Amino acid sequence: MTNSYSGKTVLITGSSRGIGAATADYFAQKGFNVVINYVSNKDKANDLKNELEFKYNVKVLVIKCDVSNEEEVKAMYKQIKKEFGKLDVLVNNAGIAIDSTLEDKKVEDFKRILEVNLIGTYNTCKIIGMDMFKKKSGSILNISSTNGIDSFYPYSMDYDASKAGVISLTHNFALSYAPYVRVNSIAPGWVNTEMNKELDEDYVKEECKHILLGKFAEPEQIAMEIFHVAVESTYFNDAIIKVDGGRC
Repeated sequence: MTNSYSGKTVLITGSSRGIGAATADYFAQKGFNVVINYVSNKDKANDLKNELEFKYNVKVLVIKCDVSNEEEVKAMYKQIKKEFGKLDVLVNNAGIAIDSTLEDKKVEDFKRILEVNLIGTYNTCKIIGMDMFKKKSGSILNISSTNGIDSFYPYSMDYDASKAGVISLTHNFALSYAPYVRVNSIAPGWVNTEMNKELDEDYVKEECKHILLGKFAEPEQIAMEIFHVAVESTYFNDAIIKVDGGRC
């Protein structure tokens, strides 16, 4: 275990499972204090907290917060500052998808996806990012998707639109917070998360034929890239980085 970043703190939204949980684990390995954010998976969030504290001897704070709610985000950030003094890294990972045929898509579902994936990212980038800018220090990493760049799926056009919006936010917040706060985005392709475990086996095999590495990524691989861009690569800024195994 490497504690080279001992004393620093990261907030990872939507971190009770999947990519978020793997990212929390990776940052904790490096010595970061970790803020786990959840909306409904309280037990999983607390189990992860106990695991990280036991394995890595770091401080872990669990906060329930719907990032689409501005007041809840303000309250979350206030709690983080009270506990840790400041926040060094923000990882915007919270996101949902409601796939369906075009005929079955509902406006209320589309709105909810935009609220969580896009407005949620805007809320944290604005509320936390502005404070980072005033302190002249910080790093923000937004999780987009190749769905927002070049791998479009009509079943998830609402999700695709939200992730394209995250890329636009990344550019604008990078401009707004330069030169003190780096704002970047990674765009994963297929990842072996709970969201994708119900995919048809033949469909997965067909998709893997279009990936040069021949397989879906593991959440831990995405977590490594998140840490690399957000923390280690200090000259990345306003970058949108595809992490898709070479999808073609």
